[in-house]
Amino acid sequence: MSSFQEGESVKLRRNIMKLPTFLVVGIEKAGTTSIYQYLNQHPQVYMSPVKETNFLERDWENFQGKPNSKRIDTWEKYSNLFSNVQDEIAIGEVSPNYLFHYKSSSERIIKYVPDVKIIAILRNPVDRAYSDYLMHLRDSINVEKVRSLTEQVQFRADTSFTLKKGFYYTPVKYYFDTFGKERVKIYLYNDLSENSSAMMQDMYQFIGVNSDFTPDTSERQQVAAVPKNQSLNNLMKTKNPVRAAVSSVLKVVMPLEMRQKLRSSLVNLNSGGKELKPLSSEERQLLIDFYREDILKLQDLIQRDLSSWLVI
Repeated sequence: MSSFQEGESVKLRRNIMKLPTFLVVGIEKAGTTSIYQYLNQHPQVYMSPVKETNFLERDWENFQGKPNSKRIDTWEKYSNLFSNVQDEIAIGEVSPNYLFHYKSSSERIIKYVPDVKIIAILRNPVDRAYSDYLMHLRDSINVEKVRSLTEQVQFRADTSFTLKKGFYYTPVKYYFDTFGKERVKIYLYNDLSENSSAMMQDMYQFIGVNSDFTPDTSERQQVAAVPKNQSLNNLMKTKNPVRAAVSSVLKVVMPLEMRQKLRSSLVNLNSGGKELKPLSSEERQLLIDFYREDILKLQDLIQRDLSSWLVI
């Protein structure tokens, strides 16, 4: 099928399908999981049952990676996520990487859901990087390669996703230029922290549903947790001979649900707050200097006072 024929086919199917009317495009570690829940509470909003579909992030049709049945990597899988839409007014999905991969995502948004409204939540890039760093420690993601934020600034500034995701000016400007400022809404993580209900009601108005609805924002998702003992955390969260041996024994005497509860309890017992791995004032200043120019450009672009991002 030619690209023209494929495009016409997509347009035809789009006319008879229920598809997203808005997207929350980013950014990671800025409260998007909580916002997904608050949007889902609204009776006039239908949210994709899969958070972070990432379908619009890259050209999956020509992706050369390993097959993954759980991945939303075809138009059919993506459109089926919205097959249960009834009479909801707004239809949405949340994929924080759409802001980071702004060029490829914009191309696919234009191709598949060209009329959507776009929402981004931005967080102080220093706090975002710190939160991302703690997540890698907590989840034992390549933990043997995890460097301090200072080391990442000094030696991996060009390759560290933890750092690169905090540069917002270029992606936001690209979305403004591509879709028009009237279709792109920017919020700050501070808005969510200081008055989450007011922020959500403003978001409801933007996506075209009843803004008088007040969501229950009392519960926050994904609160930062830091391992008390990193070696023990690695044993429980990575594939290794010790974990495999213990799992084999427990399978004989304990059902799956009980094993999962036991593991969760052990992980929780070994977890503490951010105070276990504090961000020093020296490291914070280093990161502020690292992001300073981008913050100042972003401030002018979105017409929001970001001076608090530039102080320790």
